[in-house]
Amino acid sequence: MSLIQVKNLTFSYPSGMEDLFQDLSFQLDTDWKLGFIGRNGRGKTTFLQLLMGKHPYQGTIQTSVEFDYFPYQVEETLSVRQVMGKICSCAQDWEIQRELSSLEVDLTVLERSFATLSQGEQTKVLLAALFLNPGRFLLIDEPTNHLDDQGRELVSRYLKGKKGFILVSHDRRFLDGCVDHILAFNRKDIQVQAGNYSSWLENFERQQSFELARDQRLRREIDHLAQSARRSAAWSCRGEREKFGAGPVDRGYLGHKSAKMMKRSKSIQQRREKALEEKSALLQNVEKAEDLKLHPLPWRGGKMASFSQVIPVYDDRQICSPATFQLEAGDRLALTGGNGAGKSSILRLLAGKSLPHKGVVTLASRLVVSYLPQGMETLSGSLQEFARERELEESLFMTILRKLNFQREQFREPLESYSAGQKKKVLLAQSLSQRAHLYLWDEPLNYIDLYSRIQLEQLILEFCPTLVFVEHDREFRERVATGQVKVERLL
Repeated sequence: MSLIQVKNLTFSYPSGMEDLFQDLSFQLDTDWKLGFIGRNGRGKTTFLQLLMGKHPYQGTIQTSVEFDYFPYQVEETLSVRQVMGKICSCAQDWEIQRELSSLEVDLTVLERSFATLSQGEQTKVLLAALFLNPGRFLLIDEPTNHLDDQGRELVSRYLKGKKGFILVSHDRRFLDGCVDHILAFNRKDIQVQAGNYSSWLENFERQQSFELARDQRLRREIDHLAQSARRSAAWSCRGEREKFGAGPVDRGYLGHKSAKMMKRSKSIQQRREKALEEKSALLQNVEKAEDLKLHPLPWRGGKMASFSQVIPVYDDRQICSPATFQLEAGDRLALTGGNGAGKSSILRLLAGKSLPHKGVVTLASRLVVSYLPQGMETLSGSLQEFARERELEESLFMTILRKLNFQREQFREPLESYSAGQKKKVLLAQSLSQRAHLYLWDEPLNYIDLYSRIQLEQLILEFCPTLVFVEHDREFRERVATGQVKVERLL
């Protein structure tokens, strides 16, 4: 066991934006299984890069351990065995087989080219290799983005049996299954707390409720003190005037009374200022997630789509079992199934794209579709250019991004500089800006922070769009889907 000690850490990018981190101090135990949470753009990946020595910073980071980072950059032309040999050169063959078996990876992949593996298989292979490198502390950055339901359960169970890592993830159930501490980058501070995500959230919400109640009491107290201070000051001034009024008066008594009331007014004012200071320290970490809005086009044309025994075909090969379903207005269908089963292909067929397939796809005429793809690689240029090229209403588009926690400075930054979560929010804002009969979302929550996930859940439940989506966050899927279409991969 050793410690990672962070003292007075301050960091900002050269672009001139305000400090991303300012005077942060905390310490972590290298035996912990640490879940790392925070909103998109708050600096989680940047902090991991600072641990890896990627950027200059002010302050100190002291540790006696070396770090390995996931996703690990590899030469994809190498075989899996060669890749693992480069990462964990001291590991014995039986240890490699043990780790792969615990992740239910077929041992025959060892002789395959790394590039031929699915992204989920690559994730498992790299995690197995990194945990075979003794004496390293692992920085695991969003491993779930390419894992299906079964893969997430396997990796969560695998990580639960390990120790010595920081795990960035926005999947609530995944975090609950494998971490014993939480590192939270909040709006105004850093929290390190024992427990899983659910226990952290319960404590966080309890603290916010306490602070909200205290804030309301202080508001009433501050108003009362302000009124009392004004009354006392007014009495003092009236007493001063009466000292010099007409007729015989006891000026000594009136002067004493006036001074006493002024002293009381100043005392009340000091109490008010102290209450204001206490109030200003409250609710610093409240996450302001404004309600999103969506205005789908009404549909009165009967069935929107019908799939009968549909099978996407690649290179003359059927990739899944036949899919049969009908889509009515108001349906919210979740496409479920493993990686590579053809879910994205079915979404593209629903979007009217021309793909080789068997079976019958029937789409209603005049159906307006908003399609959110999985990939974000092509995003470039400015937000304004992005909106113009896609004929979006720019003010609405920007408003949605603000509600998704974009800071105003980010509106001036090029899309290439955005984090993965911020890029995904740009695509989500595009879809939410479009009025459509049918919304098709392919893994919309990849890289998206927990608060934004909850925003999207509330949006869908309030506005009830017709939606077909692929999403491996089971919590989200169970909350919003009205039905499921299971897509079975053919072996």
